[in-house]
This record gives sequence, C-alpha cells and structure tokens, in this order.
Amino acid sequence: MLEQVDLSAKMSKEEYKPLHDELIAKLVVLQQEARKKGVGVVALFEGWNGAGKGSRIGDLVYELDARATHMHVLSNFDEEGAARFRDMGSGVTGFEPLMQEFWQALGPRGDMTLYERGWYTAAARRLVYTDSEANHAAHLQAYRRAVSEFERQLSADGYVVLKFFVHISKDVQKKRLKGLHDNPDTAWRVSDEELATVKDYDEIYARYDELLRNTDFDFARWTMVNGEDKRSANIAIAKALVRALERALASGPDAAAEAAAAKAAANSAGALDQADPRDRTPEETERVMAAARAQAAEQAEEAPLHSRFTIVKNPPRLADIDHTLALTREEYQEALKREQKRFAELELKMYLARVPLMVLYEGDDAAGKGGNIKRVAQAIDPRAYTIFPSPAPTKVELAHPHLWRYWTRLPRAGHVGIYDRSWYGRVLVERVEGFASPAEWSRAYDEINEFEGELEAWGALLLKFWVAVSPEEQLNRFNDRQNNPDKQWKITPEDWRNRDKHPQYDAAVDDMFRLTSTPYAPWRILESTNKYYARVKALKIINDELEKRLGL
Repeated sequence: MLEQVDLSAKMSKEEYKPLHDELIAKLVVLQQEARKKGVGVVALFEGWNGAGKGSRIGDLVYELDARATHMHVLSNFDEEGAARFRDMGSGVTGFEPLMQEFWQALGPRGDMTLYERGWYTAAARRLVYTDSEANHAAHLQAYRRAVSEFERQLSADGYVVLKFFVHISKDVQKKRLKGLHDNPDTAWRVSDEELATVKDYDEIYARYDELLRNTDFDFARWTMVNGEDKRSANIAIAKALVRALERALASGPDAAAEAAAAKAAANSAGALDQADPRDRTPEETERVMAAARAQAAEQAEEAPLHSRFTIVKNPPRLADIDHTLALTREEYQEALKREQKRFAELELKMYLARVPLMVLYEGDDAAGKGGNIKRVAQAIDPRAYTIFPSPAPTKVELAHPHLWRYWTRLPRAGHVGIYDRSWYGRVLVERVEGFASPAEWSRAYDEINEFEGELEAWGALLLKFWVAVSPEEQLNRFNDRQNNPDKQWKITPEDWRNRDKHPQYDAAVDDMFRLTSTPYAPWRILESTNKYYARVKALKIINDELEKRLGL
C-alpha cells in the first residue's frame, strides 16, 4: 500500500489555502453535528519516525473544538519490565493487557479522540520481547485479533474509525532524524537507537506494507499520507475526516438503539417505575407472568443460535442445578478455614509469578454473592485485591461502549480483581429491561468472548461464577430482609419487581451459558441455597485453578 503515496507531489500555497479553508469550514460544522447526534470519531496516526505525525495532529487540533477533542500520546515502553515478564515464563505479557491504554483514552460518543501512535506500535513493541518462536507466533495472532476487534467494536457502537499512515522516504527520514538528533534543543526526541534504525528502512518498509495490507478493514480503512509535503498531508487528512463524518451523519439514527439508550439513561437517573408487585391480586399476577413468559420467548428468538467461538461441551443450564447440595456448619467451618489458608498461600505465589486473577460473580438476587465475596477476600491481604461493583451505568459510562467501564477496571498483573456483577449485565439486565436494543445485546455475546479472550492472551486467570438459589429460598430471604430492620438495606423495590421477570432472566441466563462458556472462561455454578456449600466451593475452585496455572 505504501507505493500508493506519491512522495513527489507538492501543493502550492495558492492551491492549498482555499481548499484547506473550505474543508476546515465543513469539518468544524460536522464536528458539532456529530457531537449533537452522538457520533464519535477515533483517528489513529501511525507512520515513520520523523514523518511529522505530531505536526499533522497539531495543525488539525488547532482547527477543532477543544471541548470535544481528546488527544492521547502512546505511553513510553518499559523494555526492562517487558523483558522481566518474558523471563518469568508465567505467560503474562505485562502489567496491563495490550489494549487497556487505548480503551482508557477513548472519548465518549460525540467527541473526537486522536491517538499519536497507538495499538499497532504497541503490539510491535511487545512482540520484540516474546521469548520463543512459538510464543511469538501466538502473541502475533492474539495482537492482530485484538486490534481488529477493537476497531470493529468501535465502528459497531457509534464511532467512525480512521487510520492515517504518514509516509516518507529513507533519505528524508535520515535527514530529519539527524537534524533533530544533532540539535541540542531537540536531541531528546531522537535517541541513538532510533537514529540507527534508518539503516533498516527497507526491512521496516516491507513490514509496514504487510501490516497495512492485512489491517485495511472495511470498518477501519487506512489513509496514506504524504509526510514530505505538509500541505498535501493536511488536505488528505481533512478530506478523509469530512468524507467519513458526512457518511456517518447521513446514515441516520438507529431508532431501536435510541429508544434503549433513553430507557438506560432514565434507569441511571433512578427514574424507572419501581412498583411493588406484592399488592396485586392473583389474577393480576397471572396476567403479569403470562406477559413475562411471552417476552422471554420473544427475546430468546433474538439471541444467536450459535457462537463463532468454541464453547465447552455441555455448558451449564439452570434446569440442571441441584439445590439440595449442602454442608453442615461444622463441615463448613473446617473446610472454610482450610481453603482460606490455602488461598492465602497461593496468592503469594501468584503475586510473585505476576499472574492476574479475576473472579466474577453473577447470580440470582439474594443468592449470597456478597457473603461469598467476603469469604474469598478475607483470606488474603487487603492490598492484594480490589472489589469492583457494577451499579447502574453513569451518564459518562453510557456515552461509551458497554465494555469501556470494565477495560478501565482491571487488576494489575499479580493482583486480584473481584467483580460483584459484571460486563454480563449487557446480556442480562440490559436485555431483559430493554436498556440495549436486540441488535446491541445480541452482538454482545461475541464482544464479551473477545474481551475475555484478550484477558486470557494477556495472561489473566478468569473465573466466572453463577450463584444460584432456589425460588423458594429466595422468597424466604427476601421476607427475612424485609422484616429485619438490620437487613432492610439489602432489599429494594427492584428486587421484588425482578421476581416478576424470572421467565425473562431464566432465558437470558441460559443463553449466556450457551454462548459464553468458552474453554478459557467457562461458567461455574455455585449452588447457594445452602450458602456454606457455595462459599467453600468457590474457594476450592479458585485454589484448584491457581495450582493448575502455577504448575503446583
């Protein structure tokens, strides 16, 4: 693709100014329209060292509305740290997964986010520090998958994704880098190592060209930019932005997605109806349940029939859960003490191996998630873990893709992240309550599998628990909470209201098991009608999986 760039092309000042002014006038108006309509823009600038990426971004940013423009510069790469992770041999590639930095920097829909170098450069840097040819190939495949999934997810979720590659010749690169290197005021910008890379220009050219061809996706095309003429470059960038925004704004809104977004915003503001169903007559209750069963069947029809990901054989089903499993108090106390001690010892080894552990809890209301989390957390040093709750999304979170708030809530390598509800809200509460459109939640199964696949490629151990309680025991716990002043804070009108939605939630949970029980992140049932049994089982699974991962 690099051969497409005519590096000899030069644009005169007289030709440039009227064309530039016309394009910028359009772009300024389009940016405000995009902001009003919630169309996000992601613009990535990659290219040669010395090609002028920063200058091109500077010329563009000068013309834009600063209130709706975000700029992210790729963080410095810790070569020594990367080498330590490689030499550890624990399968962990760094303190954070490759794509976390770019998700964290992402502005909301309606704003423009500019990345000066990004996920392609970051992936290339990490690949230099893989420890064997076999690992290199596996990491290369994982990184290719990660960057394409990032760009596709953004383009499916209200963002326009543009990628600019700023190209220059070998002679121009050498001249520019040497000039920067030899000037005392700019020498800090070009190290001796970077200057020495000029001799590898031809080899790097071939790699860049292959990369560009393999990542020129329909949903995120590359625009080749002549970095040897700043006027031609600025026009190419402005034209691409204007074209992309005009196309996106002409396509019109998705009515179903807009309706779902409005409902989600009302929920975030606490404005949804929370009517208590306990005062209804039996006839009214039957009508409500008939409607619930009809909605459950309708939503089940919208779910994908199959996953494109490998799913474990015989994933869990709600109908197969055995609610009779139990421990006596004496059995519980003995087993709890044993498993907590075991976890405390394994967590120290996990920290030394820098393995990130992520423990995710979903389940029925009043099933005992909080108590289960408490027994897991109390076994280890409080500095070793973070508990991430998932209340209704905030206004800022709703303005981003649904996975954004979880990309910003990951444990560092060697630490434990515990999730009290999680990203599965997209295919559970958001599906049932209509906070996401059918198109949005039905594609989320694959998006979640992609997310978890990236966590696994990073080196995380991800354990997913469904905490189950029988309907009869759930009602007992609700009544106990309602009647006990010390426990009333645990029960809300929404909990009572959700009992009306058992058919919809049961269908959603079974679809979730069926479509997201991958070999690297299968669902595990914690039978919590007897809380003692569930607490010990969770700790035992965590310990067994840690031992397996650590090779003990």
